[in-house]
Amino acid sequence: MFDKYGEFDSAEELNAAAAGQKAEGDTGALKELAEENGIDEDDVQDYMDGVTDSLCTPLTAAYGKLAVETAVLRPVEIVEDWVSYIRVQCMDNPDMAAAVRRKDRHLKDCIAKILTWSFKNAYEVDEDIVEAAGITASVKMGIPGMARVKKIICDYYLGGGKSEKEVGTRN
Repeated sequence: MFDKYGEFDSAEELNAAAAGQKAEGDTGALKELAEENGIDEDDVQDYMDGVTDSLCTPLTAAYGKLAVETAVLRPVEIVEDWVSYIRVQCMDNPDMAAAVRRKDRHLKDCIAKILTWSFKNAYEVDEDIVEAAGITASVKMGIPGMARVKKIICDYYLGGGKSEKEVGTRN
């Protein structure tokens, strides 16, 4: 992940690197740079053809980073949902998109924050539910609801202190 060109801290840094490759006429390097950063091939072509002035926007840079990180982590089920929450928040809030792209923020660490909350807040499932499920042992769960996950995501990427309303979450 980010082995050849390194990790970029912002869309602006990524665009500056892309501009350098374009100025040198190194189409191959530009495509490699984009692929390493999860930027869509169509966006690369538009940039090379002069249809757009830059390779990416803060949103596409954030989505690209999430795509690269997701490919490595291979989330399933509820964790896929959590990644989707992050994407939605990036779309709703430019500050979130910029924060996701930062070098010091990573999907695995955000998911770890959610899991930490889950284990710290696990509770005994009612014995009638456990019995109805055909389980003979006691069961503990700690899966956070959507609002809690969104708060943890915002706290992780934006440093806390902003309410969900301020970061533009959807209901």
